[in-house]
Amino acid sequence: MATSKADILKTSRELIQQNGWAAVNIRAVAAACGVSVGCIYNYFGSKTELVSAAVESIWNDIFRHPEDEAVFQDTLSCIQWMYRQMEYGCQQYPGFFTHHALGFVQQDTAGGKQQMRQTWQHILDALCSVLRHDAKIRPDAFTEQFTPEQFAGILFSLMLSAVVQQSFDPSAVLEIVRRTIY
Repeated sequence: MATSKADILKTSRELIQQNGWAAVNIRAVAAACGVSVGCIYNYFGSKTELVSAAVESIWNDIFRHPEDEAVFQDTLSCIQWMYRQMEYGCQQYPGFFTHHALGFVQQDTAGGKQQMRQTWQHILDALCSVLRHDAKIRPDAFTEQFTPEQFAGILFSLMLSAVVQQSFDPSAVLEIVRRTIY
């Protein structure tokens, strides 16, 4: 019996894994948790709030903080970790990346789009941080015309492309990094 927000979100993730996005609604989650619909409404005011929280919960699961902090000290290690996490996300939550992006665009929900932008910005910020702190990067790699932010944007675009194509071999991206900034 779910009695906490965390339990409800865990159950929502499980429903998404088993049955896809259509499975997440107040009644289905309540039934899967073994609680009343009112119990779910104690935590989430609407289906949109529940789905938004489930999306955030999935992003947190996919990109949970790695056990090895060294991942964020080296650009190549970070990219390899991110590709592994994207592959994990696609395996655990089939269609998540596509449905998440398309679902919020089609629904035209400002909150959903804002959440997606925030998540993506968080990933970009992490990439920029790694690029700024990687001691292996050539001192002349970045200029005013070619900044860490621009390169992070390029890397992120390549990662999104990998998700769409379901291609989780980072070797080409790693080679770009080696040739561009190392």
